[in-house]
Amino acid sequence: MELDDLLEALNAGTTITGDSPLHEVMHRVSQEALRITSELNGGYQEPARVRELLTQLTGKPVDETVTVFPPLYSDFGKNIVLGERIFINSGCKFQDQGGVVIGDDCLIGHNTVMATLNHDLMPSRRADMHPAPIVVGRNVWIGSNVTVLPGVTIGDNAVVAAASVVTKDVPENTIVVGSPARVLRSLTN
Repeated sequence: MELDDLLEALNAGTTITGDSPLHEVMHRVSQEALRITSELNGGYQEPARVRELLTQLTGKPVDETVTVFPPLYSDFGKNIVLGERIFINSGCKFQDQGGVVIGDDCLIGHNTVMATLNHDLMPSRRADMHPAPIVVGRNVWIGSNVTVLPGVTIGDNAVVAAASVVTKDVPENTIVVGSPARVLRSLTN
């Protein structure tokens, strides 16, 4: 089993059992992500170097318009897709095995957590992981200390208020707030 096999299974929403060869691949890739993020977060890095390390982490080119203020944490890295003109503030944590896609022109606040895995509820299968992607549309602003749970899509132009816990999809052009996040109002120009 290789990374491509694991990504195919994760992106299909396949449960990764705790005793499987795919789980072993996930663990191996996680060690690489921890090494890269350790370098990223270990001291000051010029913006171009930050993007180089993000390219290593994700395995994909990162546009020169992407700005990240470390520290940034990822325990996988290879299932992150970043658009253009994105700003990610310090302290963010991406558990991206299930996939994290961030669209163009997004602002991601301090300490945002994006979690794309759930463990099985049955005690005998607790090591099994159920992946589900997080998709952040274009021009989204996510406030500080937000947690986004597996399977959530945040629509274009939405605003997620600070300290919200996003448990379900967020409609485009809305402001959501709270735990669980609920629509506060619509946005119009």
